[in-house]
Amino acid sequence: MVLKVRNESGNTPRPSRWGVDSETGVLRDLLVGPIDNYRWSPGNAVAERTERLGLKFDFDAIKQQYAEMISAYQTAGVDVHILEAEEGLPYQVYARDSSVMTPWGAIIMQLQKPYRRGEYASVLRFYLENEIPVFDMVSAGNVEGGDFMVLKPGVAICGYSGERSIKPAVDQIAGWFEKEGWEFHQYAFDAHFLHLDVQMGMIANDLAVVCVEAVEPALIEWLRGHGIRAISISYGEAMTMGTNIVALGDDRVLIPAAGKRLIEVCRAEGLQVFDPDVSLIAAGGGSVHCMCQALRRDPQ
Repeated sequence: MVLKVRNESGNTPRPSRWGVDSETGVLRDLLVGPIDNYRWSPGNAVAERTERLGLKFDFDAIKQQYAEMISAYQTAGVDVHILEAEEGLPYQVYARDSSVMTPWGAIIMQLQKPYRRGEYASVLRFYLENEIPVFDMVSAGNVEGGDFMVLKPGVAICGYSGERSIKPAVDQIAGWFEKEGWEFHQYAFDAHFLHLDVQMGMIANDLAVVCVEAVEPALIEWLRGHGIRAISISYGEAMTMGTNIVALGDDRVLIPAAGKRLIEVCRAEGLQVFDPDVSLIAAGGGSVHCMCQALRRDPQ
């Protein structure tokens, strides 16, 4: 298999089976990180808050919550693929960050934290062994998948704080997308928020959840300019992973059980909500969106 399929001049062919052109098309195949070696590690505001509150790590309960999440996806008709677990990678469960999917195949990302850098190897092996095209591999510095979203056909966004994701690496990905004729929006934010998906997430076509008090007004205006309506949640909800959700497509969404108000709002919008409890996993700094990477969605 060819390691890189990206055409330097653009017009890269799209694979017949794999790829996504939005965050909201019907989800068919999903890559999820393994829970086997998970443990809470310091390095973000959520995990540090968990330590301050004295919450106890209960691996048996965490495994039960993980199984509940996998079952929810399967009930929704999603084919779930789980990365092979490797020792020494406590945050490998967060498969969002080591790679991202595009319309042309996967991009292998670079992770910032030393205890996460080895995650690239298992995800690269996964793509090669399953003959899933690799669009390209980031080489200009660290950038993590939690900052990246293919919002809708022709439009992508990537945030950067100068820590988990840095601008030179985001610029590199932007160049690749722009050669394919896409709009690629870059959004700078405070490192306190870890990743963009702690501040916003797509619920359904042209509907997002956004921590309006955390993001810059210009981002709201940019979303509105692309026809995306924002449901607002509070800063407190955002810091407990309130925007960390997964659109399933066809007016369905997966929201952690802790997001009670957002669940009520989405049901009032006429959406079907799947709501697994992942609170003990989220206490380590990432929730359902962080744990997965879409491999295939129906085109929009």
